[in-house]
Amino acid sequence: MNIRPLHDRVVVQRLEEEQTSPGGIVIPDTATEKPVQGKIIAIGEGKALDNGDVRALAVKVGDTVLFGKYAGTEVKLAGSEYLVMREDDIMGVVE
Repeated sequence: MNIRPLHDRVVVQRLEEEQTSPGGIVIPDTATEKPVQGKIIAIGEGKALDNGDVRALAVKVGDTVLFGKYAGTEVKLAGSEYLVMREDDIMGVVE
């Protein structure tokens, strides 16, 4: 991928949503919701503080994170969809 996010932004690739229910029923694409989990693909250098220092991000490339349903901006690169969002939009890291 040829994108380098700036400052406290991260690039996230959504995880695939479930195509079947727990009971085995196939869910059509029109009825599924966008997943709120994703894998971090790239991170920026950090958040600039008021005193001029840069605070490193609390997440790293490869982390699986939770975010809001409408968080970030969707972008398409090389046929794949990604989300670009601020670190503040991330609710937690799945471990």
